[in-house]
Amino acid sequence: MASVEGHSEERFLGSDVFESSARNLPPPNGTGTIREDAREIDIYHTCDVAVIGGGPAGCAAAWAAAKAGADVTLVERYNCLGGLSTGGLVMWIDRMTDWQGNHVIQGFAREFIDRMPPEAVAGPPKEDWGSTDHDKFAYWSNRTTAFHGIVQWAPTLDPERMKLNAQEMLLEAGVRIVFHAWAARPLVEDGTAKGVIFESKQGRNALLAKVVVDTTGDGDMFARAGAEFDTDIEEGDVHHSMNTGWVLGGVNMDRWIDWKVYHPNELREFMARGREELGYFQTPYVSWRPDIALFLGPRQSGLSALNVDDQTEVEIRSHRLMEGHCQFFRRHAPGFENVYSLQSASQLGVRHTRRLAGLGRIERKDWSNGTAVADEVGVSPSISPKFPVVSVPYGSLVPRNLDGLLVGGRHISCDANSHGFMREIPQCWLTGHAAGVGAALAADQGVQPRAVDVDAIRKVLREQGAHLHDEAAVVAARVESVPAQ
Repeated sequence: MASVEGHSEERFLGSDVFESSARNLPPPNGTGTIREDAREIDIYHTCDVAVIGGGPAGCAAAWAAAKAGADVTLVERYNCLGGLSTGGLVMWIDRMTDWQGNHVIQGFAREFIDRMPPEAVAGPPKEDWGSTDHDKFAYWSNRTTAFHGIVQWAPTLDPERMKLNAQEMLLEAGVRIVFHAWAARPLVEDGTAKGVIFESKQGRNALLAKVVVDTTGDGDMFARAGAEFDTDIEEGDVHHSMNTGWVLGGVNMDRWIDWKVYHPNELREFMARGREELGYFQTPYVSWRPDIALFLGPRQSGLSALNVDDQTEVEIRSHRLMEGHCQFFRRHAPGFENVYSLQSASQLGVRHTRRLAGLGRIERKDWSNGTAVADEVGVSPSISPKFPVVSVPYGSLVPRNLDGLLVGGRHISCDANSHGFMREIPQCWLTGHAAGVGAALAADQGVQPRAVDVDAIRKVLREQGAHLHDEAAVVAARVESVPAQ
């Protein structure tokens, strides 16, 4: 086991990462190849923008593109929208404020949360965002919304209400939603994406589009279209591990939190005993209500989310661990005397597979700049108070060598360090929003996404409520980027 404990500058949410151990299934015995028959594919629909994947980035992209006037179709392989935030039970939404409490991730993200019913949102009131008050920090830090001594806007949301909320927002915007449809491969002609082939109970169909937005999370479309990508990781870091999340009901989380805060020695003994009995072990996070506990682990490393046997292995382990944790906590944890298994996630908790090699890139060396980039389309909070906000370039959404396609979500162009926070749900909302606007403008103007005027994208983003640096900061960045004569 590689432990990632504490709150360092680059790891503010501590967790254990468990290395892969003995496998539950033998390897497959297949060898050789077979030839699949060629066939004609029926065209299901033709649209301006095809969004592939209905997770946070896909929802934001589809909504933004439709709001900008595009005819949008979203293809989603599961039966709901929200991706890992709903089907993966990653209901804890990471920080959307900077370290002074300013709300920097807005646009789709803000409208989405503002539309949630109050009882489905748990988090600090706005007047506490950025607070360094000791008591407020102590309270909210145990509810995953205060870090480095500062209260943040990082709420926990009811996943079922998120599913409905996203669905209704997209339908109201005019998006065509296609559930239970797995995008199998992109349609590419002369280096330009023209749509996708997807599989469903109807069989194999084609969806044609002027622009494709890859929000699969794993870069399935751009990778299969031949775009370049990166796969390097930070060894020992939580951000490339996998798990299936789950929730347990019938608990008293306030009692659990009081016990773990005031009995640290007993907590250490409890943790050691849990690891000894179960091997993989995880303590809970709060959910949107005090009688439900959220488990986003144990995180398992050394397994690939692009390998079907590895994915199966994680699912087998995680479902066993859910029941094991339920029984262990019932026997030993204050507040869990009446606990029961409520729900396991329907989606595997994947954090990293591929990252686009884009025209631009978010890199660790630039975290300290705090200034706008010349093609900024979003502003993200930084990893710690040591760093200012991070300016997100449009180039990080644009493939170097593939036209007709943009990306949004955890597979944007960035280095392995920056991926640690750019993969989070608010950042996926941010980059998906920008990709949706870029795609709509490209489709409307009949140009490739790389040719769209970034100022036009920024104008629409502002109209849709996104937060950006002011124009003077962007102009200054452009002046600075011009080589001296």
